[in-house]
Amino acid sequence: MKVFDLACDQDHRFEGWFASADDYDGQLARGLLECPMCASRSVRKLPTAPHLNLSGAAERPAPVAPSASAPARSSGGAPDPRAVQAMIMKVARALVANTEDVGERFVDEARRIHHGEAPERGIRGTASPEQARELADEGIEVFSFPLPAALKEPLQ
Repeated sequence: MKVFDLACDQDHRFEGWFASADDYDGQLARGLLECPMCASRSVRKLPTAPHLNLSGAAERPAPVAPSASAPARSSGGAPDPRAVQAMIMKVARALVANTEDVGERFVDEARRIHHGEAPERGIRGTASPEQARELADEGIEVFSFPLPAALKEPLQ
């Protein structure tokens, strides 16, 4: 089993597990690899250092884990992109788990809930920017949060 660090053209980083290096090359050539964040099929393998098992080597102290409430910082002081991506995925999973997908009926269902014609609950779906403005003008709170493609279908 080969585990490769991958990234898309938007620099979203993720792992891919393959039977062999040839399996990776074949899947890439057939367009089967896709970024779980943005669904881009422009994927590349990142350079990785080999794992060295240095048994008997002096033990180093374990690194201190960053605070769960703040993203890790890179050496330049900016948030670590991997930590930010992990936080975005955590929020996206929570939204999917705690809302009902009403799809194209979002605008109508939001109005029905607002007017008391449907039970109050969290919903998600699609609306154009113009429809979102109309809902806001009516006093219906909505916000846009694009879901990563990986969360739009059941995960294996």
